[in-house]
Amino acid sequence: MALFLAITWVDHVSHVVMKSFITTSTVLIGCIASSAAKDASPTIDQLEKWLAQPAAKQTVITKAAFANASLSKGEAATALKLITAARAKTLQSERAAELNAKKITHGKMVMPFEYIEYGAAPEGGHSLYISMHGGGGAPARVNDGQWKNQIRLYKPKEGFYLAPRAATNTWNLWHQSHIDPMFDRIIENFVALKGVNPNKVYVTGYSAGGDGTYQLAPRMADRWAGAAMMAGHPGDAKTPNLNNLPYFIQCGGKDAAYKRNTLAAEWGKKLDKLAKENPGEYPHKCIVYPQHGHWMKLDCKQAIPWMAKNTRNPWPKKLNWYQDNVTHTRFAWMANTKPVKDQFITARVNGQVITLDTQNVAKITLRLSDQLLDLDQAITVKTTAGKELFKGKVKRTAAALIQSMNQRFDPSSAASATLEITL
Repeated sequence: MALFLAITWVDHVSHVVMKSFITTSTVLIGCIASSAAKDASPTIDQLEKWLAQPAAKQTVITKAAFANASLSKGEAATALKLITAARAKTLQSERAAELNAKKITHGKMVMPFEYIEYGAAPEGGHSLYISMHGGGGAPARVNDGQWKNQIRLYKPKEGFYLAPRAATNTWNLWHQSHIDPMFDRIIENFVALKGVNPNKVYVTGYSAGGDGTYQLAPRMADRWAGAAMMAGHPGDAKTPNLNNLPYFIQCGGKDAAYKRNTLAAEWGKKLDKLAKENPGEYPHKCIVYPQHGHWMKLDCKQAIPWMAKNTRNPWPKKLNWYQDNVTHTRFAWMANTKPVKDQFITARVNGQVITLDTQNVAKITLRLSDQLLDLDQAITVKTTAGKELFKGKVKRTAAALIQSMNQRFDPSSAASATLEITL
C-alpha cells in the first residue's frame, strides 16, 4: 500500500505527498528505487547512484555524464519519481525545524505564522489557504491584533488555513518584494512536509490583506488555484496574469475610504470585459454589498468554498506573463533569467505549435513537459507574425527535472525539457 501511494502521488500530476509518504519517507524512497531498478535504463541507473550520494559529493547536475542523455517518456516519469522522493527527503530534513518554529526568514525579514488543520486530507493531499491580515502603517500591537483575528476568521471544510504575520508594520504589508519568496517557501514547506496538494493552494486577505491579494494574485498567479480579495485597494495591480486564475472580489458598498468600493466594482467590470473578449479565461466573481461598510460581517466567507471548487492547472495552453514592479524568473511553463519591469509575453499552445507574442523580452526559456505537448514529436515555436524561432524535437533530460525540482518542490509542474528561445 505504501508503494502504491507514493507512485500514485507522482504518476498523477494533480496528486502530492500523502501523509503516509511524509511519515515513512525512508521506506518509500527505498521501495520506489527498488521498483524503478527492475526496468532501469543505464541513465536511470546512474541517476539513482547520483541521488544516493551525499549532496556535498554530487557534481553540478549539468556536468554529470548522464544528465543530458535523452529520456523516453517512461524514463522521465521514473526519473521524476526518484528525484521527487530524494528532494522530499532533503527538504524534510532541512525544513522541519523551520516549520515547527512557525517562522519564515528571508534576509532580515521574519514572518511568523499560525495555522489550523481542518478536516481529513482528501486523496491527493490537503489544500492550503494563505490568509493575510489587515492593519498596515500602524504600531506593531495593532497589526498583531489584526493577525490574531485573521487566524480564525475563515474556516474551510478541509485543508491547512494559514495566517502569516507580516514582516513589517508599513502600509504595504503584503506586496513588498520579500513577500513573494516567503510565500513560495511556505508553499514548498507545506507540500514537502505536510503533504499539501500544490494544485490546491489559495490566497486571500482582508483590508490591507486585500491590498496584498490584488497584488500577489497576478504576480504569483501560477501558484494559486484561486484568489479572494476582501475589502482591499488595488493600487497599481494589473490584470493580464489572471487569465487562468479563479478570482473573487468582495467589498462593502459603503466602504468609501480610498475608493475601495468603486474600485472593486470597476475591477469586476474590467474582468467581465476580459472574460467576454477571451472565452474560457478570467474566471471571476465580484460582489459589492450595498449594506456593508468596511466590515462585511462575514458575508465574504462564501469565497472559501467558492475557491475550494477550483484546482490549478499547472500546464495551461495559454499564458499571459506581465512583469510587475516585483519581478519573477519563473511563471508556469516559462522562465526568464533577466526579468525587467513591464516585460510582457503571451504564449499559446496549439497542438505541437507554441506561438509567442512579446514586449521587451529578448530571451525566454520554455519549460516543457508531455503534460503540455508530445515531446516524442517535433515542436514549432513561432511569433504571432509567423516568424519561425525553432522547429525540431526537444529531449527530456534528468538535468531539466532536477533543476526544476530544485527551483520549486512542485512535482506537478516539473519540466522534463527546456528550450531557450531568442526573440
